[in-house]
Amino acid sequence: MDCLFCAIIKGDIPSGKVYEDEYCYAFMDINPQAPKHCLIVPKLHIASADEITEENSVYVSKIFEAVPKVAKLLDLSDGYRIISNVGEHGCQSVKHLHFHILGGKKLSENMG
Repeated sequence: MDCLFCAIIKGDIPSGKVYEDEYCYAFMDINPQAPKHCLIVPKLHIASADEITEENSVYVSKIFEAVPKVAKLLDLSDGYRIISNVGEHGCQSVKHLHFHILGGKKLSENMG
């Protein structure tokens, strides 16, 4: 498998690690869209939200349990946004499920 995020999780590619546990890995985005922009990914390769199943959904649950920990580490006490892109029209650039955590300023309400 040739997956950028799998290589980052394995440590083959350096990243700005923010958080890690048994189920997920969080690191700073190399092309930030906000003052604080982190990605949180499952350690199991799941291509996108379209591939979440009863068998692998524990990884998504654990990611959302980790989100408040990551937000605290990033000092996002004033709020943040969580985004997951799916497929070509959703602009998913890496085919490994990931959630963007964006904050550090008042974000635009316009997502279009």
